[in-house]
Amino acid sequence: MNIYVGNLSYAVTESDLRSIFSEFGEVTSVNIIKDKFSGQPKGFGFVEMPNNSEADKAVKALNGSKLKNQSIKVNQAKPPAKRQQRRPRY
Repeated sequence: MNIYVGNLSYAVTESDLRSIFSEFGEVTSVNIIKDKFSGQPKGFGFVEMPNNSEADKAVKALNGSKLKNQSIKVNQAKPPAKRQQRRPRY
């Protein structure tokens, strides 16, 4: 299951997220989204857990919890929306 983690402090690292989620089971990947120009974190990321029941427990336990003095939002990630193709300008 792909899990969205929002409202992250800019001080949170991928190893911090891996650490708290691994308490609930196996974590296959962690990705904190960063601005492509500045390289600064955008305040959200994604955690991938292969076992859905472990992932559900993590979501329920960690949603609203504090991480580095900030209350985080945790829920199942929604699949990316399809982008509309742009029409060429003439």
